Amino acid sequence: MGLEYETNYFQRTARYMRWVAALVLAALAAGCGGGGGEGSESATSCSAGQTEALEAQMGSQLAQASSEVDFSFSVQRKDGRRYNYNRGSSTLQTRYESASTSKLVSSVIIMRLVERGYLNLAAKPQDLIASWPIGSSDTLYPMNMLNLMSFTSGLTVEPTCLNDPNTNLEACVDNIASTNAGNGIVPGSQFFYAATHQQVAGLMAVKARGMTWPDIFAEFKRQTGLFSTTTFDVPSLSNPRVAGGMHFTGDEYMAFLRAFHDGLLLNAASMSQLLADHTASVPIVYSPFMSGIGGGPGLGEDWHFGLGLAHECRSAKFNCVAGARVSSPGALGSYPFWDRTKNYTGIVVRQGVFGTLIKGIGIERSVQPLIEQWATCT
Repeated sequence: MGLEYETNYFQRTARYMRWVAALVLAALAAGCGGGGGEGSESATSCSAGQTEALEAQMGSQLAQASSEVDFSFSVQRKDGRRYNYNRGSSTLQTRYESASTSKLVSSVIIMRLVERGYLNLAAKPQDLIASWPIGSSDTLYPMNMLNLMSFTSGLTVEPTCLNDPNTNLEACVDNIASTNAGNGIVPGSQFFYAATHQQVAGLMAVKARGMTWPDIFAEFKRQTGLFSTTTFDVPSLSNPRVAGGMHFTGDEYMAFLRAFHDGLLLNAASMSQLLADHTASVPIVYSPFMSGIGGGPGLGEDWHFGLGLAHECRSAKFNCVAGARVSSPGALGSYPFWDRTKNYTGIVVRQGVFGTLIKGIGIERSVQPLIEQWATCT
């Protein structure tokens, strides 16, 4: 995992802050980091002291970051060096509920089943789910796995079964289909962020593989050595929310991000499909990153979407390079990210109330300029 420097919340003392400021000024005077703008991904020679000074400043900034709950933060750069920070009782081994941070994990699992021939992106729900209630006269009938994975299937209404521990995955998927039937939406014609799409995709995977979703996840864990203690059990093992139902730790998600970054989980064609902008030519009818979720605020930013991940863009209208920075934020405030331009991966893990989506993003942004300097040091 490389070198590790860890800062704890108790270090916020006046003496410590003066020491940090002196070290950072010395590092910047020596030219470490090269600035945080575009092109700062070029490697810069930094001494051990300069790198540690940047890490100390990152800790100082994170100590002041706005969060109503304890959190942990981790970031890893190309050479394997990793920086960790914990606030309060949170650690990178604390188990947290994932919310939508599981979307990326589920997409990778499904794309691996595609690679192995169990599924294909042209498959339709009715090809695999005998009880699928949407008939051929319905506009939703042509939806396929690609529509489901890109959240363009037309399944825009989330029934309460997604939060019901006493039902099962197949019954919930039938409910999703029945609830959305007759809505007049043509699959592939609009993006709508919802948990419905991956729930249907997950049941298609279950039928194709002949295993439950927790068993499919267990197979993925055995194949990769990842997520050893993570479970898909929200709201229950019988009705796992594919788009938001894990209990996980920050350390285990960081290992997943590193393997994803290193190209160890998917072949080149699958990675290209996953990372493509699948919303470039369709209207984004609902995105929580623009307008919020669960009554909480959004960012007012126009993000685009691949398969189970977001293409970030800090603009009210998408004017960014798709794939430059991708992430899978959750509505409880956890935030895994991969800056593909600056070449680092990281995560904020925390568990606020539903609707605190932007909290983790804000924590990372508070320290992002320093991360960008740190990521270039060699």
